[in-house]
Amino acid sequence: MHYIFCIFTTLTKSKTMNNEKATFLQAYQRLRRAVQPFAKKEDIHQIKQLYIHFFPSLGEKEYRLMTKNFHVAAIAVEEIGLGRSAVMAILLYRLVVEEKITIQEIEKFYSKDIFIIVKGLIQVNDLYTKTTSLETENFRRLLLTFAEDIRVIFIKLASRLYVMRELKSYEVDVQEEIARETAFLYAPMAHRLGLYSIKTELEDLSLKHTQASIYKEIARKLNETKRSRDSYIEQFIAPLKQKIIDAGFDFDIKGRTKSIYSIWNKIKKQDTPFENIYDLFAIRIILNSDITKEKADCWQVYSIVADMYQPNPKRLRDWLSIPKSNGYESLHTTVMGPQGKWVEVQIRTKRMDEIAEKGLAAHWKYKGIQGESGMDEWLKNIREILENPELNAIDFMDEFKLNLYDKEVFVFTPNGDLQKLPKGATLLDFAFHIHTGLGTKCVGGKANGKNVTLKYVLKNGDQIEIQTSATQKPKLEWLNIVTTSKAKNKIRQAVKDEQFKDAQMGREILQRRFKNWKIEVEESKISRLAKKKGFKTVSDFYQELAQEKLDILSLRDAYIDLDKRETTEPSDYRSAENFVQDNTLQDTTSKEDVLIIDQNLRGIEYSLAKCCNPIFGDDVFGFITTSGGFKIHKKDCPNAPQLISRFGYRIIPARWSGKSGTSQYAITLGVIGVDDIGIVTNISSLLSKEKNITLRSISVNSHDGLFEGRITIMVGELQELENIIKKIKTVKGVKSVQRI
Repeated sequence: MHYIFCIFTTLTKSKTMNNEKATFLQAYQRLRRAVQPFAKKEDIHQIKQLYIHFFPSLGEKEYRLMTKNFHVAAIAVEEIGLGRSAVMAILLYRLVVEEKITIQEIEKFYSKDIFIIVKGLIQVNDLYTKTTSLETENFRRLLLTFAEDIRVIFIKLASRLYVMRELKSYEVDVQEEIARETAFLYAPMAHRLGLYSIKTELEDLSLKHTQASIYKEIARKLNETKRSRDSYIEQFIAPLKQKIIDAGFDFDIKGRTKSIYSIWNKIKKQDTPFENIYDLFAIRIILNSDITKEKADCWQVYSIVADMYQPNPKRLRDWLSIPKSNGYESLHTTVMGPQGKWVEVQIRTKRMDEIAEKGLAAHWKYKGIQGESGMDEWLKNIREILENPELNAIDFMDEFKLNLYDKEVFVFTPNGDLQKLPKGATLLDFAFHIHTGLGTKCVGGKANGKNVTLKYVLKNGDQIEIQTSATQKPKLEWLNIVTTSKAKNKIRQAVKDEQFKDAQMGREILQRRFKNWKIEVEESKISRLAKKKGFKTVSDFYQELAQEKLDILSLRDAYIDLDKRETTEPSDYRSAENFVQDNTLQDTTSKEDVLIIDQNLRGIEYSLAKCCNPIFGDDVFGFITTSGGFKIHKKDCPNAPQLISRFGYRIIPARWSGKSGTSQYAITLGVIGVDDIGIVTNISSLLSKEKNITLRSISVNSHDGLFEGRITIMVGELQELENIIKKIKTVKGVKSVQRI
């Protein structure tokens, strides 16, 4: 490993500022020590060659940038526990930012993991270049980038930790902004990942730069009370230490003063001065136990502590049996120490302590421990928020902050399966968490055998049983009951599905009854009737009918009245002499249930399917969309067989009525012919002479003596299209023309 970073011996021969060089060399030495256990010769050798090639000499800027790079990489290894891929990505990322190599070269010459991390770092950097505000839609994209590879988050945390440690070197007007952003996003993120050491330092440094006077005051008071505090800790530890030694345990025990930020939070929450905060420190007992005996050893040491000092039963926290979602495991208790003071005692093993300090990344060192599943679960929570299309930027930030700061609640199913939900989740949240079908039919349930409502807030240890009814339907009001984004999404979708079913049922009821009465149904008249009754859409009209909120007999009379009103309306006097019947439109009535598409169609939303691009004159059918409108497809559409087989109940016959009018449709033609220099000119000339045809685009490829072209034209109806196809076929050299 001697020459792992010998590159930098070459680089530092340049004559620059001694301070910059010294700082740079310290960072290099730190990183060299950190990567010693896992660095591969070929990787470092390759980076060495790249750096020597692209940085033959170093100036002040280069020293400063690479010094930060090495410190960030060292933090990622030493304080988070990342490995080779992350370090390689950090070093290569700087070369990409400085435009020395491209991301495509990274993809070509390095592993997929390294490429994904570098790409994620670049995307994050691009977002920060565009805006420093997290209150934008860009923040959603930022988190999507994070979610692609969790190591991008770890590296961003390492980078932010380095920035906060060096914040005094930044301009004053920037310091507070960076500190606020750190407290808002990065510290909670570190907490969520179980990086308690980093989280604590980020919080303290943020407070130091946002509320300097408060920070200095608490730091001063801690310093003044340090001697008496250390004396008390020694008095508390001495007898306890001997008891644990006598029990045969290999362990470390120490007192830890709580962070300034944590103390400030207690002062605010308890609305009390510093002098009244009793738990300024905690005693931590760290056991060197075998993995198979960890829990038993921790509980045995707890019994020793409880025998010596009176415990407070309300302050026992057992994260051994059920660890936190970020991997945190420990046993916390508060006991009455000498002089009648309450003291917090934390009991954990060496493995648990490393996970508490380095978070989920520390799990990777321990074979057989499924730590990465915790990461997957955290990312799943983030993705559920990201995938909610109905959240705007502000709602999204609120949802994200909730999920950053939430605590979990653990409940059991009737079969004893343990389920985890966010604190504050309700019975209805639980029902949707188990299964969508269970949620949509939920009418209530039981908590520990007692009947409860949908609004019941889950408590730790509850055994929950869901009660359902076949007649229950999801309601929009449920959105005020649930708290999880998953349940909200499912409710919105279920309500939409129910509304669609109701609209379909109402439509079928009306058609069946009108058919019995031998009344012909016209969609345009139904639309007018719905509008007359005060409905915004025909779909709403049909829903009310299905829910029996409308009287079908009165609807029949109102529908017939529409015809009467039309026939009794006064018309202009015209002589019968030279009268010619106006046949510009075909008869728009039909004895069948057919959607008639013409210029007079009102109140019905329809659009032409892009998969087959139907035009006036094509044989078509209608497909009812989830929003209640129609998509018009050609009968020979490539998607038609699948739509008919899977959604036959949503298919409705359709046909064109009248003339095409002024509408034009974009059609693409595929042309194959002999490769000849004049063929494109001839086709373009032909199209330019057509009055009702507009040429939009033409693209040409040729190979092996063949001409292949794609021509997009605007036409008014099928007959015009067929005529132009025939004419193109007559062009010299054209072999075939077909509609694509």
